[in-house]
Amino acid sequence: FACKNCDNSLTGHRYILKEENPHCIKCYETKFANTCEQCKEKIGCDSKDLSFKDRHWHEKCFECFECHTSLVDRPFATKDESLFCSECYDNKFAARCDGCTKVFKAGMRKYEYRGKQWHEECFLCLECKQPIGAKSFIPRDQQIICVPCYENKYAQKCSKCTEVIRRGGVTYKGTPWHKECFTCTNCTKQLAGIKFTSKDDKPYCADCYGELFAKKCTKCTKPITGFGGCKFISFEGRHWHSECFTCSKCTTNLVGRGFLTNEDNIMCPDCGR
Repeated sequence: FACKNCDNSLTGHRYILKEENPHCIKCYETKFANTCEQCKEKIGCDSKDLSFKDRHWHEKCFECFECHTSLVDRPFATKDESLFCSECYDNKFAARCDGCTKVFKAGMRKYEYRGKQWHEECFLCLECKQPIGAKSFIPRDQQIICVPCYENKYAQKCSKCTEVIRRGGVTYKGTPWHKECFTCTNCTKQLAGIKFTSKDDKPYCADCYGELFAKKCTKCTKPITGFGGCKFISFEGRHWHSECFTCSKCTTNLVGRGFLTNEDNIMCPDCGR
């Protein structure tokens, strides 16, 4: 009864079977024992062999690469084939909060925006310092602001009703309005999408402006508003639409031509003779 490798008698000695063949302890360790990743020594039969992903360690060598704490029966992680306890791994490699700079531990909720990340309790509104959580927010100068704070401090407000303009806003001469608040000063008709002008910084629709402020044509008495490129003629305090500036007798248009006056009438040279 001898060792398969060295043929020494195994009677009265410890031995190990390998593929049903007996080996003395020395031969077995030389031929079959695993090499420790840490100390590079053979892991003998009297030592516990700890393995992870086809790598092996003595029990005493199975420790954190950073702090050298034993990892036996403790959670650990690997980085570039080195072993780390959870604390050292987190401190060296785990993602960190852009708010408090502390690491994200397993199971922690993480909020991400534009390449940055925060703990739930660190993802705060710049103004009120309350957690944003799952609520809506608005970015401003790379900062996060909750909707109520943004509307209260930064959002445009209607110059008429002073409420926040969330959509459908109209700006005229640098002043913002809700679409439904931007109305004619006189008749309150909504002005968005129609012709309008202003008088003393107050907006008026074309009809009201013409009735209230525009010159009146001497011939047709309708307002001369100037809208749509309308041209007009003025003479001695009287005004005419271009198409109304005609001879009172023959109705020839006198724009760009000589004319004569007879009391309140204007006439072409031929009719005025």
